[in-house]
Amino acid sequence: MKLDILMIAAHPDDAEVGCAGTLMKHIAKGRRVGVVDLTRGELGTRGSAELRGQEAADAARILGLHVRENLGMRDGFFLNDEAHQLRVIEVIRRFRPSIILTNPNVDRHPDHGRAANLVHDAAFLAGLPKIETRYQGQAQPAWRPDLMLQVIHNTYVKPDIVVDISEYWERKLAAVTAFKSQFYHPDYEDPTSTYISSPDFLKILEGQARDCGKYINVPFAEGFTCRRLLGVDDLFQLR
Repeated sequence: MKLDILMIAAHPDDAEVGCAGTLMKHIAKGRRVGVVDLTRGELGTRGSAELRGQEAADAARILGLHVRENLGMRDGFFLNDEAHQLRVIEVIRRFRPSIILTNPNVDRHPDHGRAANLVHDAAFLAGLPKIETRYQGQAQPAWRPDLMLQVIHNTYVKPDIVVDISEYWERKLAAVTAFKSQFYHPDYEDPTSTYISSPDFLKILEGQARDCGKYINVPFAEGFTCRRLLGVDDLFQLR
């Protein structure tokens, strides 16, 4: 299956927090979109890996994803080394995305920056024919995406671009709160409180979306950064 956009995220729920609106917007335009989670999020204070797997499936249905997979890397301890790079290279070559989205380069959770570096390096290496990978017994041809962007999570980073998601804001919240064990949800009871399980975190998420939106005069937007300069063929595509 060739995808137009592939989000490779450190944890289940990273895609929902960082770019759910953008993913849904492009799905509505007929693009094929998928998410690959690197870990099962098993170190999360609340819930369990099994529960988060079900929540990820629920969120995928809300988003309308064409595919969602989990690589089962060790939460908190995966590395940006050859073994992990080869696993990500296999995924990139299998789905052949035109655009890859991933975690922020720097963020509160150390897995996020490490995931960004891992995906960035693997995306480059995936384009080198002399690196051999196989899927279902077949050799994979080299593939390198046209564009890679990083989402913005907790730590403020000035975005390089913003995407209007106003039409999809409510569905984004539904996808985020599908992770009932992680974020505030009135139907989930757990006496343990975390930073992201507070009702205030959803207000912070809204504030970030409104802040990004104000720059293009829309109610809600998602921001992205890029490690290279971006170019356009038509200035009228900018707003």
